[in-house]
Amino acid sequence: MMKRREFITLLGGAMAWPIAGRAQQPGMPVIGFLSNGFRQSDEAFRLPLLWQGLKEAGYVDGRNVASQYRWAERQNDRLEPLATDLVRQSVALIVAIGGLPPALAAKRVTTTIPIVFITTGDPVRQGLVASLNQPRGNLTGVSGMAGVVVAKQLEVLHETVPSGALVGLLANPTNPNVEFYTRDAQEAAGALGLTLLVARAATERDLESAFATLAEQRVDVILVPSDSLFNDVPDQLVALAARHAIPAVYSLREFPRAGGLMSYGNSLADAYQPAGVQAGRILKGERPADLPVIQATKIELIINLKTAKALGLAFPITLLGRADEVIE
Repeated sequence: MMKRREFITLLGGAMAWPIAGRAQQPGMPVIGFLSNGFRQSDEAFRLPLLWQGLKEAGYVDGRNVASQYRWAERQNDRLEPLATDLVRQSVALIVAIGGLPPALAAKRVTTTIPIVFITTGDPVRQGLVASLNQPRGNLTGVSGMAGVVVAKQLEVLHETVPSGALVGLLANPTNPNVEFYTRDAQEAAGALGLTLLVARAATERDLESAFATLAEQRVDVILVPSDSLFNDVPDQLVALAARHAIPAVYSLREFPRAGGLMSYGNSLADAYQPAGVQAGRILKGERPADLPVIQATKIELIINLKTAKALGLAFPITLLGRADEVIE
């Protein structure tokens, strides 16, 4: 587990959060960043992309905008109190990092402060906005194509392991998006004539038992969806898949780069950088209600030939030709 850094204790020790970002200058707007992950992973992957988008919109941290950060460290029940604290700090804007849970938490605590979200699913179905083109409330942001992605993930797995009829799905029960993703996965599996088995993992400690359960049930392949818990521990998940010798498909390119078999999903840059631009437009005075939700449409297929060889698999030529990156 990643180390906690620079924390102060509030509310009698009931919860902890990092010290605020750069000092605010008089009259400088403050962006509140609300994440259900860890500081280390956000600083490595997501925050640089958000700040790149903000820079495109004309905002630089410490120069003409200040920042406040709150990390829930994968404890989704802490998100609402953390969001409430940002509201008390009178931030000009909240950016929800890590999918649906922080976006919903922020929405529950304020109807006036603008919120920019990044989610992999349909924000209308998830209850974030009224419509993609006219959000109407105080939220807008970027959405991925989870329903399309899960179907394609199963397709590329089926192409690679055509005999694999039993699919294991790793699911985080604390993620409010899990119901939508599981339903999409069930429908996609049924369309391909596959059977889906779900193993739940709410913490890092649960991951080993979840993989062991799927191995005992003799699944042929494993589907690992995009989730803040899973996305932050690619090395652990890749090692578990290798230990049980089960082919797996992931959502982010960091997994095959860590030794996983393949990934198929939205590019982080295609989601987080536009969210930064959206945040900048709001800081300039535009209303979230008037900013259509951006749909992240860039999908990446990354495959790892070395891992395939270790599993005794060979990628079809047609799949190799469609890959955005082939790791040898």
